[in-house]
Amino acid sequence: MKDFKLYAITGEEFHPGRDLLTVMEEAILGGVDIIQLRDKYSSKRDVLKKAQVLRELTKKYGVTFIVNDHIDVALAVDADGIHLGQDDIPLAEARRIMGNKIIGISTHAIEEALEAEKGGADYIGVGPVFPTKSKVDVVDPVTTEYVKQVAKEIKIPFVAIGGIKLHNVDQVLAAGASRICAVSEIVGAEDIKSTCESFLSKINSEAK
Repeated sequence: MKDFKLYAITGEEFHPGRDLLTVMEEAILGGVDIIQLRDKYSSKRDVLKKAQVLRELTKKYGVTFIVNDHIDVALAVDADGIHLGQDDIPLAEARRIMGNKIIGISTHAIEEALEAEKGGADYIGVGPVFPTKSKVDVVDPVTTEYVKQVAKEIKIPFVAIGGIKLHNVDQVLAAGASRICAVSEIVGAEDIKSTCESFLSKINSEAK
């Protein structure tokens, strides 16, 4: 997969009254490299409709498009890949269905990270680093200690996620993350484009 720095996940509850497509286009214009469609509440038909418009948008800008959970939707719209949680379809089965498309796995402990790496995941999510309201039934925060552990022990790309905001992202970068995912801080921002630019400027300055 193409390397990336800033990963945005849809969270329509954080931008009431603003259109999904407009919000995600602003994020892309701000420099987001990966868009993930995560929708736990809509019907499959509505998720498919959203995936279709986001696939068109991401193709237009050459941005990677990932679908959360719904392998059938990902395949139907020819998404670049899928993101799975610990309780979703096992990685080996997903790989059989998805072929060489991108598969990302959420991890909350080093054992899960090592298993995902060994199983052939293309990248892992590491989190939630801080308390987060963007996901229901979320596990306890893993803190920056887990980020440090992954940075030391895991070779595949990892993205830090969960409660990451502009005011605390420096702690995450200092712990060894070089790829950041944000939900409410991006899609709920008044100025989405400049929020993304601020994230990237912090990521790039830490990388120097």
